[in-house]
Amino acid sequence: MAEQNEPKKVIIDEDWKNQAQKEKETFEEKVEQAQETEPSRQLPPADFEGLVSIFTTQAYLALGLIRPQEDQDKDFEPDFELAKFNIDLLGMLETKCKGNLTDDEQKILQGSLSQLRMIFVQLSRGA
Repeated sequence: MAEQNEPKKVIIDEDWKNQAQKEKETFEEKVEQAQETEPSRQLPPADFEGLVSIFTTQAYLALGLIRPQEDQDKDFEPDFELAKFNIDLLGMLETKCKGNLTDDEQKILQGSLSQLRMIFVQLSRGA
């Protein structure tokens, strides 16, 4: 009975430890190499203009005015519902931020909204 209360001994094979250490070092080297070969990407500052740009770009994509390079040759049906959603988000942003924007921010938002609304109407009439 006394043997049951004794803690079990764990025997670690030195070869296994060495192999695990080698694998860890190899993995770390591969990670470092991948980081060195990947082009560094510079993200723009997180600001109001960037937020407006995101919604504007999404609306343009939904309308088919900008497309990924691989989709340039393909036929495209505008997604008016998605475009309207992004335009409405910009409109909501304009309402919620009224009186709290700089002149430049207000111009960017109003310009994006005006242009998107005009394009949306033109494209939706032709559909």
